[in-house]
Amino acid sequence: MSVKSSISLTDQQDAFARSLVETGRYSSLSSVLQQGLELLRQKTETESAETEGLRTLIQRRVDGPKVSAKDMEERIESMIERKRRALRVDP
Repeated sequence: MSVKSSISLTDQQDAFARSLVETGRYSSLSSVLQQGLELLRQKTETESAETEGLRTLIQRRVDGPKVSAKDMEERIESMIERKRRALRVDP
């Protein structure tokens, strides 16, 4: 179903949209705007899904097991030592 709407464009936006029609890339100004809105809808949905995924990951990390500062220091030192041995670097 199509709905008629009145919109305002800047001169640059109008010129760009018209150039897309004139070069045959789109059949009408309406199709240019429809495609633009569809791309914006897809982008918005993707961003929403990514944001929700990040929220879920953050919450899992917050709810997950905690590592004490001492354990973290030991893990870091262990990683550094493994890298030094692998690269044959003296401390």
